[in-house]
Amino acid sequence: MIEVSHLTRRYGNRCAVEDLSFSVPAGQIVGLLGPNGAGKSTTMNMLTGYLAPTDGTVRIEGCDILDQPLEARRKIGYLPEIPPLYADMKVNEQLSFVAQLRGIPKKDRAAEIAAAAGQAGVEDVMDRLIGNLSKGYRQRVGLAAALIGHPPFLILDEPTVGLDPKQMIEMRALIRELGKSHTVLISSHILSEVSAVCDHVLILSGGKLVASGTPAELARAAAGHLCWQITVQGSESDARAAVAGVDSALEVQAKATDDGLLLSITSPDDTDRRAALSCALVQAGCPILAMAEQRMSLEDVFLQLIEPEGEQQSEPDEAEQEEEAE
Repeated sequence: MIEVSHLTRRYGNRCAVEDLSFSVPAGQIVGLLGPNGAGKSTTMNMLTGYLAPTDGTVRIEGCDILDQPLEARRKIGYLPEIPPLYADMKVNEQLSFVAQLRGIPKKDRAAEIAAAAGQAGVEDVMDRLIGNLSKGYRQRVGLAAALIGHPPFLILDEPTVGLDPKQMIEMRALIRELGKSHTVLISSHILSEVSAVCDHVLILSGGKLVASGTPAELARAAAGHLCWQITVQGSESDARAAVAGVDSALEVQAKATDDGLLLSITSPDDTDRRAALSCALVQAGCPILAMAEQRMSLEDVFLQLIEPEGEQQSEPDEAEQEEEAE
């Protein structure tokens, strides 16, 4: 488990991350979502030990990232937004170099490199220069480097940035597959990416955590109520009477369609009344043809929670981070 407690990072009078606390349970793919300048990359850099926090702690399976840096970092595979690759190296040379840095015994390196290359899907470019690879393959090489040493946690900072649609789909599929054997934390501002691959979502705005939960939980909490679309057969009066019998506070809109009578039912709270509505409608002689819960999209939740764009501060660039670190 990754445990983050009251994490704060200041640059002079500017606070890039403020009092951030959350945990990433083992076996989940968790998305760190936020607009540009929300503090995602700064948070990632602190989680991996590249940047020291002003306040707060980060623990990787109980190891403090500052007090036990080597032990904590061995448990992490990190893919930065721009993978640190040497363009004049071949892929196998880059991965061999990373294996040496990670302290993999020489006798085990070939097998370790082959396993990481297989997981990342770069076996067919091992003898090619990294500088001659496409952006998608360079991302895969960076991911292979992160996988060397079998770290239980993968931290991926904007893993699909700059990729074309086909490459994005391939990378998302790869992340889902890796999620079966690793705990994964992904930073992104691409809503479709988070919805497609993540079990849990953390939303940052202005350096603060403003929401945490599954996409469905966040949508339900943001809406504050539930809505159902139910298509039935029968008269409108019978259907309305059946719904009112379940709860008089339910709002009903009815519309005749080619498929039957479409009922749009809104609940004033988040109580799930589907079972009660089903029984009541059937007993009233209104058999149900279709039922679906209408939820806010992750995009709706995101726009509702983040600060107005004009209030977002940009994150410090790499040069500023390095200057502060020194």
